[in-house]
Amino acid sequence: MNSSIIRSSIFTTLLGTVVFISSLASAQSSPPEGWVTPYPAFRVIGPLYGVGMLDLSVFLITSEEGHILINTGLADSTEHIRNNIESLGFRLEDVRILLTMQAHWDHTAAMAEIKQLTGAEVWATPADARVLQDGGFSDAHFGGRESFDPVSVDRIIEQDDVITLGDLSITVHEHPGHTEGSSSYSFQVSENDRTYDVAIANMGTINPGKHIVIDPTYEGVAVDFATTYNKQKQMDVDVWVSAHASQYNMHEKYTPGRPYTPDTFVDPMGFIKAVERLETAYLSVIAQELDQ
Repeated sequence: MNSSIIRSSIFTTLLGTVVFISSLASAQSSPPEGWVTPYPAFRVIGPLYGVGMLDLSVFLITSEEGHILINTGLADSTEHIRNNIESLGFRLEDVRILLTMQAHWDHTAAMAEIKQLTGAEVWATPADARVLQDGGFSDAHFGGRESFDPVSVDRIIEQDDVITLGDLSITVHEHPGHTEGSSSYSFQVSENDRTYDVAIANMGTINPGKHIVIDPTYEGVAVDFATTYNKQKQMDVDVWVSAHASQYNMHEKYTPGRPYTPDTFVDPMGFIKAVERLETAYLSVIAQELDQ
Protein backbone atom coordinates (compact mmCIF):
# COMPACT_ATOMS: atom_id res chain seq x y z
CA MET A 1 0.00 0.00 0.00
CA ASN A 2 1.53 3.35 -0.99
CA SER A 3 2.07 6.22 1.44
CA SER A 4 -0.75 8.41 0.08
CA ILE A 5 -3.29 5.62 0.57
CA ILE A 6 -1.99 4.99 4.10
CA ARG A 7 -2.28 8.69 4.94
CA SER A 8 -5.80 8.82 3.53
CA SER A 9 -6.83 5.74 5.51
CA ILE A 10 -5.46 7.09 8.78
CA PHE A 11 -7.08 10.46 8.21
CA THR A 12 -10.45 8.85 7.47
CA THR A 13 -10.17 6.81 10.68
CA LEU A 14 -9.38 9.93 12.67
CA LEU A 15 -12.39 11.77 11.28
CA GLY A 16 -14.63 8.81 12.02
CA THR A 17 -13.66 8.78 15.68
CA VAL A 18 -14.44 12.45 16.21
CA VAL A 19 -17.21 13.18 13.69
CA PHE A 20 -19.72 13.54 16.53
CA ILE A 21 -18.11 16.86 17.49
CA SER A 22 -17.62 18.24 13.99
CA SER A 23 -19.95 21.10 14.82
CA LEU A 24 -20.01 22.72 18.25
CA ALA A 25 -23.50 24.06 17.78
CA SER A 26 -25.04 20.77 16.66
CA ALA A 27 -23.27 18.85 19.43
CA GLN A 28 -24.64 21.21 22.06
CA SER A 29 -28.20 20.96 20.74
CA SER A 30 -28.01 17.18 20.35
CA PRO A 31 -25.04 15.79 22.28
CA PRO A 32 -23.86 12.22 21.67
CA GLU A 33 -25.69 9.56 23.68
CA GLY A 34 -22.58 8.68 25.62
CA TRP A 35 -22.38 12.21 26.97
CA VAL A 36 -25.85 12.18 28.50
CA THR A 37 -26.43 8.51 29.40
CA PRO A 38 -26.01 7.96 33.16
CA TYR A 39 -23.42 5.43 34.28
CA PRO A 40 -22.86 4.09 37.81
CA ALA A 41 -19.84 5.20 39.81
CA PHE A 42 -16.85 2.88 39.88
CA ARG A 43 -13.49 2.69 41.59
CA VAL A 44 -10.51 2.95 39.27
CA ILE A 45 -7.73 2.47 41.82
CA GLY A 46 -7.02 3.68 45.34
CA PRO A 47 -8.75 7.04 45.92
CA LEU A 48 -9.62 7.52 42.22
CA TYR A 49 -13.23 6.99 41.11
CA GLY A 50 -15.22 7.52 37.93
CA VAL A 51 -18.43 9.48 38.61
CA GLY A 52 -19.39 10.65 35.12
CA MET A 53 -21.50 9.48 32.21
CA LEU A 54 -21.32 6.47 29.90
CA ASP A 55 -18.56 8.08 27.84
CA LEU A 56 -18.00 11.56 29.25
CA SER A 57 -15.54 11.20 32.12
CA VAL A 58 -15.70 12.90 35.51
CA PHE A 59 -13.21 11.79 38.14
CA LEU A 60 -13.27 12.04 41.94
CA ILE A 61 -10.08 11.75 44.01
CA THR A 62 -10.84 11.42 47.70
CA SER A 63 -9.00 12.28 50.89
CA GLU A 64 -9.90 12.73 54.55
CA GLU A 65 -9.42 16.48 54.13
CA GLY A 66 -11.83 16.78 51.21
CA HIS A 67 -11.92 15.75 47.58
CA ILE A 68 -10.79 16.78 44.11
CA LEU A 69 -13.22 16.69 41.18
CA ILE A 70 -11.78 16.61 37.67
CA ASN A 71 -14.18 17.70 34.88
CA THR A 72 -17.92 18.25 35.32
CA GLY A 73 -19.55 17.21 32.06
CA LEU A 74 -22.52 18.97 30.52
CA ALA A 75 -24.58 21.69 32.20
CA ASP A 76 -27.22 19.27 33.51
CA SER A 77 -24.70 16.74 34.90
CA THR A 78 -24.58 18.02 38.48
CA GLU A 79 -27.27 15.81 39.99
CA HIS A 80 -25.90 12.68 38.34
CA ILE A 81 -22.42 13.51 39.63
CA ARG A 82 -23.87 14.13 43.09
CA ASN A 83 -25.75 10.83 43.07
CA ASN A 84 -22.68 8.93 41.94
CA ILE A 85 -20.52 10.51 44.63
CA GLU A 86 -23.11 9.71 47.29
CA SER A 87 -23.37 6.12 46.07
CA LEU A 88 -19.69 5.77 47.00
CA GLY A 89 -20.30 7.10 50.50
CA PHE A 90 -18.91 10.59 49.88
CA ARG A 91 -20.49 14.06 49.55
CA LEU A 92 -20.35 16.53 46.70
CA GLU A 93 -20.15 19.31 49.30
CA ASP A 94 -16.77 17.94 50.44
CA VAL A 95 -15.14 18.69 47.08
CA ARG A 96 -12.41 21.26 47.76
CA ILE A 97 -10.66 21.59 44.39
CA LEU A 98 -12.12 21.59 40.88
CA LEU A 99 -9.82 20.75 37.98
CA THR A 100 -10.33 20.38 34.27
CA MET A 101 -8.40 18.45 31.64
CA GLN A 102 -9.50 20.69 28.76
CA ALA A 103 -11.58 23.86 28.74
CA HIS A 104 -14.28 22.67 26.33
CA TRP A 105 -17.97 22.95 27.19
CA ASP A 106 -18.55 19.19 27.30
CA HIS A 107 -16.12 18.93 30.22
CA THR A 108 -16.73 22.25 31.99
CA ALA A 109 -20.38 23.29 31.58
CA ALA A 110 -21.40 22.34 35.14
CA MET A 111 -18.28 23.74 36.79
CA ALA A 112 -19.74 27.13 37.75
CA GLU A 113 -22.75 25.46 39.39
CA ILE A 114 -20.66 22.92 41.27
CA LYS A 115 -18.30 25.63 42.44
CA GLN A 116 -21.25 27.59 43.81
CA LEU A 117 -22.70 24.52 45.54
CA THR A 118 -19.46 23.37 47.14
CA GLY A 119 -17.38 26.49 47.60
CA ALA A 120 -14.51 24.61 45.95
CA GLU A 121 -11.66 26.45 44.28
CA VAL A 122 -11.08 26.14 40.56
CA TRP A 123 -7.46 25.53 39.62
CA ALA A 124 -6.35 25.65 35.97
CA THR A 125 -3.41 26.15 33.64
CA PRO A 126 -2.90 29.71 32.38
CA ALA A 127 -4.34 29.20 28.88
CA ASP A 128 -7.35 27.20 30.02
CA ALA A 129 -7.98 29.60 32.91
CA ARG A 130 -8.61 32.35 30.37
CA VAL A 131 -11.16 30.20 28.54
CA LEU A 132 -12.90 29.10 31.74
CA GLN A 133 -13.30 32.70 32.85
CA ASP A 134 -14.86 33.88 29.60
CA GLY A 135 -17.12 30.85 29.15
CA GLY A 136 -15.29 29.51 26.11
CA PHE A 137 -15.32 32.78 24.17
CA SER A 138 -11.53 32.91 23.72
CA ASP A 139 -11.10 29.24 22.79
CA ALA A 140 -8.93 29.21 19.68
CA HIS A 141 -11.02 26.64 17.83
CA PHE A 142 -14.60 26.80 19.14
CA GLY A 143 -14.57 30.36 20.47
CA GLY A 144 -16.26 33.55 19.40
CA ARG A 145 -19.25 32.98 21.63
CA GLU A 146 -19.99 31.87 25.18
CA SER A 147 -20.51 28.09 25.22
CA PHE A 148 -20.72 27.50 28.99
CA ASP A 149 -21.22 29.55 32.15
CA PRO A 150 -18.01 31.45 32.94
CA VAL A 151 -16.30 30.40 36.16
CA SER A 152 -13.64 32.29 38.09
CA VAL A 153 -10.27 30.59 38.52
CA ASP A 154 -8.76 30.74 41.98
CA ARG A 155 -5.30 29.39 41.30
CA ILE A 156 -3.03 28.97 38.29
CA ILE A 157 -1.26 25.62 37.99
CA GLU A 158 1.68 24.82 35.74
CA GLN A 159 3.93 21.96 34.66
CA ASP A 160 5.31 19.92 37.58
CA ASP A 161 3.24 21.73 40.22
CA VAL A 162 2.14 19.34 42.97
CA ILE A 163 -1.44 19.61 44.18
CA THR A 164 -1.72 18.53 47.81
CA LEU A 165 -4.89 17.84 49.77
CA GLY A 166 -4.85 15.64 52.84
CA ASP A 167 -2.65 12.68 51.93
CA LEU A 168 -2.92 13.36 48.19
CA SER A 169 0.05 14.54 46.12
CA ILE A 170 -0.87 14.98 42.47
CA THR A 171 1.53 16.22 39.80
CA VAL A 172 0.36 18.58 37.05
CA HIS A 173 1.36 17.93 33.43
CA GLU A 174 0.76 20.57 30.77
CA HIS A 175 -0.24 18.66 27.61
CA PRO A 176 -1.47 21.34 25.19
CA GLY A 177 -2.76 20.90 21.67
CA HIS A 178 -6.35 19.75 22.06
CA THR A 179 -6.78 23.05 23.88
CA GLU A 180 -4.04 25.58 24.52
CA GLY A 181 -4.07 24.69 28.20
CA SER A 182 -4.92 20.98 28.23
CA SER A 183 -3.60 19.24 31.32
CA SER A 184 -3.06 15.78 32.75
CA TYR A 185 -2.45 14.63 36.32
CA SER A 186 -0.42 11.81 37.85
CA PHE A 187 0.07 10.26 41.26
CA GLN A 188 1.03 6.98 42.87
CA VAL A 189 -1.09 4.39 44.65
CA SER A 190 0.29 1.61 46.84
CA GLU A 191 -1.82 -1.52 47.22
CA ASN A 192 -1.02 -5.19 47.80
CA ASP A 193 2.70 -4.50 48.21
CA ARG A 194 2.86 -2.82 44.80
CA THR A 195 3.13 0.82 43.76
CA TYR A 196 1.12 1.88 40.72
CA ASP A 197 1.81 4.95 38.61
CA VAL A 198 -1.59 6.46 37.80
CA ALA A 199 -2.30 8.98 35.03
CA ILE A 200 -5.44 10.98 34.31
CA ALA A 201 -4.32 11.77 30.80
CA ASN A 202 -5.70 14.33 28.40
CA MET A 203 -5.20 12.78 24.99
CA GLY A 204 -3.97 14.78 22.02
CA THR A 205 -6.97 14.36 19.75
CA ILE A 206 -7.52 16.77 16.86
CA ASN A 207 -11.00 18.18 16.37
CA PRO A 208 -12.25 18.34 12.78
CA GLY A 209 -11.48 21.67 11.19
CA LYS A 210 -8.46 22.35 13.36
CA HIS A 211 -5.48 23.61 11.36
CA ILE A 212 -2.01 22.47 12.40
CA VAL A 213 0.55 24.03 10.04
CA ILE A 214 -1.33 25.94 7.33
CA ASP A 215 -3.07 28.96 8.88
CA PRO A 216 -2.83 27.22 12.29
CA THR A 217 -5.75 27.43 14.67
CA TYR A 218 -3.40 29.04 17.15
CA GLU A 219 0.29 29.91 16.95
CA GLY A 220 2.44 27.00 18.06
CA VAL A 221 -0.27 24.31 17.92
CA ALA A 222 1.91 21.94 15.87
CA VAL A 223 4.71 22.13 18.42
CA ASP A 224 2.25 21.76 21.27
CA PHE A 225 0.85 18.50 19.91
CA ALA A 226 4.31 17.09 19.13
CA THR A 227 5.59 18.02 22.58
CA THR A 228 2.57 16.45 24.25
CA TYR A 229 2.99 13.14 22.44
CA ASN A 230 6.70 13.04 23.33
CA LYS A 231 6.07 13.89 26.97
CA GLN A 232 3.30 11.32 27.33
CA LYS A 233 5.41 8.54 25.82
CA GLN A 234 8.05 9.25 28.47
CA MET A 235 5.65 9.07 31.41
CA ASP A 236 5.69 6.13 33.81
CA VAL A 237 2.13 4.81 33.58
CA ASP A 238 0.58 1.63 34.93
CA VAL A 239 -3.06 2.73 35.22
CA TRP A 240 -4.56 5.41 33.01
CA VAL A 241 -7.89 7.04 32.33
CA SER A 242 -8.86 9.94 30.10
CA ALA A 243 -11.56 12.48 29.32
CA HIS A 244 -13.71 10.00 27.40
CA ALA A 245 -14.26 6.36 28.37
CA SER A 246 -13.83 5.39 24.73
CA GLN A 247 -10.31 6.83 24.68
CA TYR A 248 -9.04 4.37 27.29
CA ASN A 249 -11.31 1.43 26.37
CA MET A 250 -13.01 1.65 29.73
CA HIS A 251 -15.96 -0.52 28.79
CA GLU A 252 -13.65 -3.31 27.63
CA LYS A 253 -11.82 -3.25 30.97
CA TYR A 254 -14.74 -2.84 33.35
CA THR A 255 -18.44 -3.68 33.59
CA PRO A 256 -20.73 -2.45 36.39
CA GLY A 257 -20.70 -4.72 39.42
CA ARG A 258 -17.27 -6.15 38.77
CA PRO A 259 -15.44 -6.63 42.10
CA TYR A 260 -12.72 -4.08 42.74
CA THR A 261 -9.10 -4.97 42.10
CA PRO A 262 -6.30 -2.48 41.54
CA ASP A 263 -5.26 -4.39 38.43
CA THR A 264 -8.48 -3.80 36.43
CA PHE A 265 -7.16 -0.70 34.68
CA VAL A 266 -3.50 -1.66 34.49
CA ASP A 267 -2.62 -1.03 30.84
CA PRO A 268 0.83 0.51 30.30
CA MET A 269 1.21 -0.66 26.70
CA GLY A 270 -2.32 0.46 25.89
CA PHE A 271 -1.37 3.97 26.92
CA ILE A 272 1.70 4.06 24.70
CA LYS A 273 -0.22 2.62 21.75
CA ALA A 274 -3.01 5.18 22.20
CA VAL A 275 -0.50 8.05 22.16
CA GLU A 276 1.27 6.60 19.14
CA ARG A 277 -2.01 6.25 17.22
CA LEU A 278 -2.84 9.88 17.88
CA GLU A 279 0.66 10.95 16.88
CA THR A 280 0.33 9.04 13.60
CA ALA A 281 -3.04 10.68 12.96
CA TYR A 282 -1.48 14.08 13.71
CA LEU A 283 1.23 13.48 11.11
CA SER A 284 -1.45 12.44 8.63
CA VAL A 285 -3.40 15.66 9.22
CA ILE A 286 -0.23 17.66 8.58
CA ALA A 287 0.39 15.70 5.38
CA GLN A 288 -3.16 16.39 4.24
CA GLU A 289 -2.72 20.12 4.87
CA LEU A 290 0.55 20.22 2.96
CA ASP A 291 -0.94 18.23 0.05
CA GLN A 292 -3.76 20.72 -0.51
